[in-house]
Amino acid sequence: MSLVIRPAAAGDRAAIWAIIGPVIGAGETYTLDRGMGEDAALAYWFGADKAVFVAEEDGVVLGTYYLRANQAGGGAHVANCGYMTGAAATGRGVARAMALHSFDAAKARGFRAMQFNFVVASNDRAVRLWQSLEFAVVARLPDAFEHPALGFVDALVMFRAL
Repeated sequence: MSLVIRPAAAGDRAAIWAIIGPVIGAGETYTLDRGMGEDAALAYWFGADKAVFVAEEDGVVLGTYYLRANQAGGGAHVANCGYMTGAAATGRGVARAMALHSFDAAKARGFRAMQFNFVVASNDRAVRLWQSLEFAVVARLPDAFEHPALGFVDALVMFRAL
């Protein structure tokens, strides 16, 4: 795989929507309104506080992530990211590659740690990936997420130093 991860460009918006739209609509992993439309979803993903990246292979965008400060002020040294991959990228190492890229991008911006505030515990692939990359579960939020098929499930707060 000749995967390239680069900053997102204006021309990537349609490809990013093609990835994030189905993930948001499924309502299984993000705390976003399942009915969120394209304009609102892209406005969220490209928020002014975020640096957005895409993972592409042979010019095809397979995944995207954003990087931002988790908090302001005294917590601004801790990064936060959101990652999504397209269905065609599942099981191909794209999410892992984006995660590793995000660690370097975060360190280059002066972040000292990374925190995920709300990892849906039923998202087994993500939980396994984050744990394999040395994230610790620092809190479990009981029944914090209403999954469309599983009902109420826990959410995890995960943390790692950079």
